[in-house]
Amino acid sequence: MVAVKKTKGVIGILTGGGDVPGLNPAIRAVTIRALREGYQVIGLRRGWAGVMELIRDKKADNQFNFEILTEERVNKMGRTGGTFLHTSRTRPSKVHKDMVPLHLKDEYSEEINDLTPEVIKNLDYLGIDYLIPMGGDDTLSYAVELYRKGVKIVGIPKTMDNDVPGTDYCIGFSTAVTRTIEIVNSLRTTAGSHERFLVLEVFGRYAGFTAMLPTMAGAANRCVIPEYRFDIERLTELMAEDRLHNPSRYSIVLVSEGATFTGSEMVFEDSILDAYGHKKLGGIGDHVSEELKNRSAKYNNGKRINVVNQKLAYLVRGGSPDAIDSIVPMAYGNLALDLILQGVDGRLVVLKNGRYDNMPIEVLSGASKVVNVERFYNTERLRPHYKKFAMKPLFIMTAEDG
Repeated sequence: MVAVKKTKGVIGILTGGGDVPGLNPAIRAVTIRALREGYQVIGLRRGWAGVMELIRDKKADNQFNFEILTEERVNKMGRTGGTFLHTSRTRPSKVHKDMVPLHLKDEYSEEINDLTPEVIKNLDYLGIDYLIPMGGDDTLSYAVELYRKGVKIVGIPKTMDNDVPGTDYCIGFSTAVTRTIEIVNSLRTTAGSHERFLVLEVFGRYAGFTAMLPTMAGAANRCVIPEYRFDIERLTELMAEDRLHNPSRYSIVLVSEGATFTGSEMVFEDSILDAYGHKKLGGIGDHVSEELKNRSAKYNNGKRINVVNQKLAYLVRGGSPDAIDSIVPMAYGNLALDLILQGVDGRLVVLKNGRYDNMPIEVLSGASKVVNVERFYNTERLRPHYKKFAMKPLFIMTAEDG
C-alpha cells in the first residue's frame, strides 16, 4: 500500500472521456471538503488508464498515474477549464492487446483482455476506500462494473451532451450551450453580410440537447437532432423561407453530429473504434451544407444560396466554465462527500426537478436519455416546440419524465 491513511480513509478521484469546463471545480470541491473532514485524496490521472497502468512497486515511477491532492493544488486549478488530472477513453474490461501495459503483457496476451482484476488490485494498493469517477455514460458504466465487484463508488455525471440517465443535468452542458450561442451570434455578421445559410455542427451523438437549447433560446432558426431522421428537402425549404423573411437575408441551422436525413447514415471522421466501441463522429454538417446549397435554387428563383459551414467541436468544450458549471460541480462534489460521510456508496449525484439528490448508480444501466421528440420537437418545423413552462426544469426538456 502506497498511501498513508488519514483518520477516515482515502478517496480517489478520476475524470474520464471528453473534457468539459467544470471538472476542475468539481475536483476542487471534493478535495477541499474531504481534506477538512480528515480524508486523504488521491487524483488518479488519465481516467481509467492511470488506474490500469499503475505499477504496484514503490520503486516504480507512477507520477503519470496518480498524485496526492492538496488544497493548494486544487485551489490553483479550480477556476480553470478542462481537467488537470487529464483524461482518456479507456475501458479496462476490454483492452486490445496493443494497449495492455508493458509490465502486464506476459499475463494478458489475448486479442481483447479484461484488466479489471488489475484495476481492483491497484485501488487496494493505493489504499482507496471510496472512488469518485466523473464522466459520461461510458466512464460511469465501467464504474458500475467495479461497484458490482465490490468497489465503493460515488459517481458524478459529466458530459456536454447532457445524456447521462438519471439526472437532469451533467457538468459541462451549460457552458456548451453558452458557447454555442456566443459563437452563433459572432457568425451572424458574416452570414448576413453574404446573405448565406449558416450551418453549425454541434456535439450530440445520440441526444440533441446541445442543438435544441440554443435554438430554443433564439440562436438558430432550425435544428436537426439524432432522435429524428429529417427530410433534407424540407430543411432546405424552411431555411430558404427563414432567409427570405429575415431583413439581413440569412438563416441558421444547428446540426447535431449524430443527426441523419432520409437516405443518409451517421457520418464518421474515420473507422477507428474507441474503447467503448464508438467511431469518432464528424462531417454531417458538411453533407447538410452541400445538400442545402445544391437544392436551394428551387426555393430562390433559380439561384443557389451559398453556405457558411462551421464545425463547433472543441470550441464549445474549451476554456473556463460558465456560472452554472462553476456552481453545480461545487454542489456535486459536496453531495458526493455527504454520501461518503454517511457510509453510503453505489450512488450517482444528480439534479432532479431543480433539486440536488442522488440515485442508485445502476440507473446508468437503464434506458438512454434522449430528447422526447413527441413532446419537445416539431418534426414539421424542425425546431423545438413547447407549450407550457410552469414547473419545468431549468433546461426545459432535459428531465426524463419532463
